[in-house]
Amino acid sequence: MNVKSISRHKLIKLTDGVKNKIYTVKKINLPVKILKHLEALGMTPGAEIIVLNKKSSALIAGFRGTRFALGRQIAENIEITEIIKGGV
Repeated sequence: MNVKSISRHKLIKLTDGVKNKIYTVKKINLPVKILKHLEALGMTPGAEIIVLNKKSSALIAGFRGTRFALGRQIAENIEITEIIKGGV
């Protein structure tokens, strides 16, 4: 595997995601109560998520066919990787 393909799979915060790109949720670093609520909504590691809009205090994301507003503090604790079509 070359260096270029490794860097494409780097973990980033959801708040650093680019609008209209599709990502895979890799890790959620939140208190158990919030984590369980997100899991009940379908946000789990491995789920696909798209950044729909970014505001100063919130981020609008789509996952499991629904749009959700996530507070910036929550979104900063969700780690994602970009889905590369036809990847390695």
